[in-house]
Formats: sequence, C-alpha cells, structure tokens
Amino acid sequence: MAAISTNKSTLADQSGDFDLVRRALTRDASAFRTIMQAHNRRLFRIARGVVRNDSEAEDIVQEAYLSAFAHLDTFRGDSTLATWLSRIVINEALGRLRKQRRASVVAATFVQDAKIIQFPLSTNDDPERAMAQRQMLQLIERATDNLPDLYRTVFIARVIEGMSIEETADLLAIRPETVKTRLHRARHLLRKQLDEQIGPVLLDAFPFAGRRCERLTAAVMQRLGFPE
Repeated sequence: MAAISTNKSTLADQSGDFDLVRRALTRDASAFRTIMQAHNRRLFRIARGVVRNDSEAEDIVQEAYLSAFAHLDTFRGDSTLATWLSRIVINEALGRLRKQRRASVVAATFVQDAKIIQFPLSTNDDPERAMAQRQMLQLIERATDNLPDLYRTVFIARVIEGMSIEETADLLAIRPETVKTRLHRARHLLRKQLDEQIGPVLLDAFPFAGRRCERLTAAVMQRLGFPE
C-alpha cells in the first residue's frame, strides 16, 4: 500500500512539473516564478554545500535557472523537476569549483603561502534567523563546510534536503550503496567536530527565504526579460 501511495505521489508531482514546464515554454511569467519559489531553497542549499559561500551559491543558482529555462524543452520527466534542476545546479557548482582550483593552483606558484581554495564563511546579516539559534547554526554550517567534498554533497542532499537515497544517487551519479557509505562517514566526521548528536536544528541551516528568495527570483525574471 505504501509503495502504491508513493507511486501516486510521484505521478502527481510529475504531472504538476509538466504543467509548469508547458506554461513556462509559452513564456508564462507566473510559471517561472512558481518554479523558482518552489525550488530556490533546495537549490541554494545544494550550491552552497558545494562552494561553501552564500553569494557564490546565489550566483550559481541564478545561472543554473537561466540555463534550465533555456533548455526546458529537453525536460522529459525521467526524474522530477526538482531533481532535474538540482543536477544542473550541481554541475554549475562543480564547474565553478574546478575553475577556482585551477586558478588557485596557478596563484600558488607565485604566492608561497597560497592555499588551494579559500571558502570564507559569509557574515551577512540574516533577519530570518533567530538570534537564539544563530551561533548554533553557524557552528553547524562551519562543521558542514569542513567536510570533504565527497561527503559534504551527500550530507547536504540526504540530511539537510531530505532527499531519498535513490534521489541522491541519481543526482550525484553514484550507486545507492555509495550514498549510504558516504553519509555514514559524513555523520561520523560531524559528530566528531560537534561532539554531540546532530538533530532537527539542521532543518533551519542555510535558510533561503524572504528577501534573499525574492531577490534571486526578481534577478532571474529580469534577465528573462519580464518587467517587474
């Protein structure tokens, strides 16, 4: 019964995805806004999980949307729209990371103490995060940022975004068994850093709502040629 229910839910999601894509292909501005508002939070978290920088993650999501919207006619529904968009974000973020690494390697030949990559933690004010949680969330964010790339992306997808093992494997193009192994290792490393159990507080980490969500959506709409 549970499997049947899950299948029905997936079919409903795909039906809604196709409707949004169909409307977007007709240049329906509300469809673009609906897509972005539904996926901004997840895509930002995934991008940030790769590059570990708020402003860079926003830029990645914006570019990923533009790329996705330019190729909406290629969406076939083999996966959900969320997974399709997430894969584009992952590719964009990893591409940025590779470029940063190449640039850093070149710089290191001229600067003796240069580091391969620097990921400054954003200190921008975030009015949506309660002051009582701020220090704890920053601690968790820093601990997550310190995870090796292989483990961090799996952890972001599975724990923070709540994606299934199969969705994560599809997103990262790895086997489900590999997802399980990397997630186990990521949790071990985080517990070692935090010295306590990681709980539901992670659901509020890397928030993406309010002004930030509106700003990114407005920027993409403007670049798509839709007036305010």
